[in-house]
Amino acid sequence: MKAAFIAAAAMAVAATAAQAESWDLPTAYPATNFHVENLSEFGACVADRSGGALTINIHPNGALFAGNDIKRAVQTGQASIGERLLSAHENENKLFGVDAIPFLATSFDDSDRLWEAAQEPLTAALDGQNLVLLYAVPWPAQGLFTKKDINSAADLRGLKFRAYNTATSRIAELAGMVPVQIESPELAQALATGVADSFISSGATGVDSKVWEQLTHFYDVQAWIPRNSVLVNKGAYEGLPDEARTALNDCGAEAQTRGSERARVLAGEYLQTLADNGMTVQPPSDQLRADLQGFGETMTEEWIAAAGDDGQAIIDAYRGN
Repeated sequence: MKAAFIAAAAMAVAATAAQAESWDLPTAYPATNFHVENLSEFGACVADRSGGALTINIHPNGALFAGNDIKRAVQTGQASIGERLLSAHENENKLFGVDAIPFLATSFDDSDRLWEAAQEPLTAALDGQNLVLLYAVPWPAQGLFTKKDINSAADLRGLKFRAYNTATSRIAELAGMVPVQIESPELAQALATGVADSFISSGATGVDSKVWEQLTHFYDVQAWIPRNSVLVNKGAYEGLPDEARTALNDCGAEAQTRGSERARVLAGEYLQTLADNGMTVQPPSDQLRADLQGFGETMTEEWIAAAGDDGQAIIDAYRGN
């Protein structure tokens, strides 16, 4: 009897082990970035809620896949899950760039409304690429980093400008800057070697890269609020046991809420850190703001024209039309 019990217990353990999944989650950002800290809490939640049926191993700083390779890696099953700035793939589908349209949604509340309007068509577009959109967390609003005073768009002409998606490349073109494609992990080196001398990003990126070692000014232009999306390979998602899939969904929803709340709190703290390290942190001049808003109006019209009916529907829903 005792032998039979031991054998049954051993079989149960073996069955549980056979069903257990271990996923690698690549991300482009350093372990100290608030998005990655949120990912770590998400992974711990999944392991706990699934009873060990699913564990998620976080690989920060582009160590497993470079930032621009992460989405493709998840899409093709090289990684079961990954975090990516979706607007970096606007060349695949214009809808992916909805949260990078300058001066369309510049506050967290507006960004949430825009995301709500866009979530259904974005989810459908990603589903067609073998991807499940699990959750998304905003960055703080994007500001302008430079190494000189900037009072108007004319002062930007000729600067070597770090671009990381279609929107930033287009801003460079409109302002007469020289766009240079640089992923987040390479930013500090690019600034140190003079490959770039300006960029638009959040205070979080500025702190992560210690940009005060190379640059002097941050203009709080609040250009847009992009989001990092956590994407899951559709086959891997559907292949999970019910308990593990429920844990993944529930922990993802909690991570989105937690990360969004944290972004709001940290936004001001990042700017204070930049100032504490000697950078001039200030709002844009009226002329610079007007020039950049003009770029935003142009780019909104261009985005709607390229995104078609789905894009127009998103903007109409966001604006309450």
